[in-house]
Amino acid sequence: MNNVKTIGILGGGQLGRMLSVAASRLGLKTHIFEPSANPPAAHVADAVTTASYADEAALQAFAQSVDVITYEFENIPTSALDLLEAIKPIHPPRGALATSQDRLVEKKFLQDLGLQTAPFADVQNAADLSKAIATIGTPAILKTRTMGYDGKGQSRIMSPDDAASALADMAGASAILEGFVTFSHEVSVIGARDAEGAVACYDPGENVHVDGILRTTTVPAKLTPSQRTDAVLIAARILNALDYVGVMGLELFVTPQGLIVNEIAPRVHNSGHWTQNGCTIDQFEQHIRAVAGWPLGDGARHSDVVMENLIGDDMDKLPALAKTSAALHIYGKDDVKAGRKMGHVNHVKS
Repeated sequence: MNNVKTIGILGGGQLGRMLSVAASRLGLKTHIFEPSANPPAAHVADAVTTASYADEAALQAFAQSVDVITYEFENIPTSALDLLEAIKPIHPPRGALATSQDRLVEKKFLQDLGLQTAPFADVQNAADLSKAIATIGTPAILKTRTMGYDGKGQSRIMSPDDAASALADMAGASAILEGFVTFSHEVSVIGARDAEGAVACYDPGENVHVDGILRTTTVPAKLTPSQRTDAVLIAARILNALDYVGVMGLELFVTPQGLIVNEIAPRVHNSGHWTQNGCTIDQFEQHIRAVAGWPLGDGARHSDVVMENLIGDDMDKLPALAKTSAALHIYGKDDVKAGRKMGHVNHVKS
């Protein structure tokens, strides 16, 4: 074990909250940096800095108060990261963050590793889009290269006639056109790597999305033994290529032609919440172990689980769910809003 005592977390949402809880179980402290007031993680962290990512004095004070820095979301300004990294180490590494922040960079990285992705093309203007549609075909989806999540920053193109409106939806942002992939289902692998290069992966989970937001993850996923092995090996290849430290989420499409990589997320991931009640060591503890310099834990699954997100008015189901044996994880957000993740439920099967 090294001498890490306090972990700085950029972002105060539900992932930061659950990372803080995991850290406390290991006797470690957390310090949250979050621009908005009263974030979910503030309820359980040891310290909170409420400041803008442009506030250099606040960033410096934050970095000096912690031993290592991690993050719960990707869209952190480069200028803030530059300042922080000059003071304390950041895990996962900046290279992984830069790769995942830009969909075009991410796709090229994956292809360079010899992995399958959806067909794609860079789109800067109408001429680029017309050429991309001619090459890739329709249906396709136009996405902003950066800042997209939970289905935001995306526009479907069912025929070339949709091109102009889709491009307008990008509001001038650089974009990428991705061809549709015919797949039977989506799975995700939650993988972890420590600073010594040891890798540990959780069992793949099967995901169902509604309106671009994850609705459920079921473990075990419907996969053949060879597909299961391939999914884990793909995750390990990506982790090693990025010289990664921490937990990463990897989404894959299952197709007759093999597994196609959809995207990577350099952080703990919604589709890994099942590990909280399906494993002795969940994804949040695994991430804390990795960034704090501890050995990775055993992520073996001891139970089958269906994780269900509670989104917006799903919170109305809470009284009924509370009477069941389901494990409740509520994020403590002040306002219930449509499309907002308010919590999740793990239905454990014996």
